Amino acid sequence: MASTISGSTNTSASGGEGNFRFALVSLTSLFFMWGFITCLNDILIPHLKSVFSLTYAEAMLIQFCFFGAYFLVSLPAGMLVKKLGYQKGIVTGLVIASIGCLLFYPAAALAVYGLFLGALFVLASGITILQVAANPYVNALGSAETASSRLNLTQAFNALGTTVAPFFGAVLILSVASGATGDLSHAQAEAEVVKLPYLILAGMLALLAAIFAKITLPKIVEHNEPADTAGKISHNGKTSAVQSLHLVLGAVGIFVYVGAEVAIGSFLVSFLGEENIAGLKEADAANYIAYYWGGAMVGRFIGSAVMQKIPAGTVLAFNSLMAAALVLVAMNTQGMLAMWAILAVGLFNSIMFPTIFSLALRDLGPHTSQGSGILCLAIVGGAIIPLLQGVMADSMGLQPAFILPVICYGFILFYGAKGSKM
Repeated sequence: MASTISGSTNTSASGGEGNFRFALVSLTSLFFMWGFITCLNDILIPHLKSVFSLTYAEAMLIQFCFFGAYFLVSLPAGMLVKKLGYQKGIVTGLVIASIGCLLFYPAAALAVYGLFLGALFVLASGITILQVAANPYVNALGSAETASSRLNLTQAFNALGTTVAPFFGAVLILSVASGATGDLSHAQAEAEVVKLPYLILAGMLALLAAIFAKITLPKIVEHNEPADTAGKISHNGKTSAVQSLHLVLGAVGIFVYVGAEVAIGSFLVSFLGEENIAGLKEADAANYIAYYWGGAMVGRFIGSAVMQKIPAGTVLAFNSLMAAALVLVAMNTQGMLAMWAILAVGLFNSIMFPTIFSLALRDLGPHTSQGSGILCLAIVGGAIIPLLQGVMADSMGLQPAFILPVICYGFILFYGAKGSKM
């Protein structure tokens, strides 16, 4: 998933240009890490589904717990970061995420699915705090004119993390699990496979926390908006972001986009394992997930260039139409055609999140920060849509259940063509 953009537009950073460059380089590691960890869920889902003999709906509780944290933690995280400051907020997020990774150890040792879900929630809570702190920090590291460029740069590293993670998961989780034997029960032996990769991640996050606690980063200065006599800020006759229809529709767009993107990624290993599609083993299928997320990374660069010539809404409408068409092809064909059609969706997903976000925040003025917070809450679509698709897959089959992402892309098509202009 592309990184969220949360925070006030009225911030500035104090410090030299060299300090900005050093801070930006340091922050790219965070974007890489949370992209990596988020995409690793796509490997964890088929693995734990097999270990605990879960239904599709039960397996999708992994994404429900992970993305549910965005909905529950975003607002408290904003208050925490406001109190501690951005740098301490980043350190806090890293520490909590590291603790979440460590909790995978007892969950694996006891082979209890509920403990895995609890560990995921703690991990995602840390990632949420990181996002709330790091995105506006990057936004403030330099001039407002180049803010979009800086965010695109760091999001490219986020996409790099999502591209690399499937290979890591395939080697350290799925391929090891297929040969897990020993005195323990088969299920427990397979569950224990996740210990090493998540211990490695815990160590990396703890190291980053120590680094960010020690380095000197530029200070961000907040600028408060003036209020009217009633204590409310008015902009274009509106005193709240929710009075802007294009923001409300944009929040729905973020909800269905994140839901569709996460749902497709979550079911990829199972989809490619179907006999009528590719019949791949889990470890082999996991390697192909990189094409889905790698396509999103490549598409982001292409889309950035295209949108200099073509309006963002038009590009968004075209991409959503292509994504819906590819999912329909994957639903109604078999073999290599179905396989590559679903993987190619990632290429057209690429620009959707930042484009919906920017269109939704257009002309909000002093209500931009409030609008940004609302859009961050809408990321909970990543919890709801995959779970609904899991219920559908259990009742009607895996391929037909992909009609849900098609409906999601249909709304995004409407938003790009018309809704964003309302």
